[in-house]
Amino acid sequence: MAAKLHFSLVSPERELFSGEVDQVDAPGSEGDFGVLAGHAPFMTALKEGRVTVYNESQKKVYEVRGGFADVTPEGFTILAEQAAEVV
Repeated sequence: MAAKLHFSLVSPERELFSGEVDQVDAPGSEGDFGVLAGHAPFMTALKEGRVTVYNESQKKVYEVRGGFADVTPEGFTILAEQAAEVV
């Protein structure tokens, strides 16, 4: 079984997602990127785009507008200026 990544997506209004996932793809200001468990730590600004959360055979998609992404040994956190789930 592959290691899981702890991921949190937070907007000014509320926390939209928090949990253990397989992978997260996000729109970095210098290009889109993906994060898996064990990723090297980094921080980057986000541009407008979609954050895709993969967990086993499920996928959730969120639209974000700006903010920051922070990858640490403990997990991956996105602090978005605006965010909403795409349904």
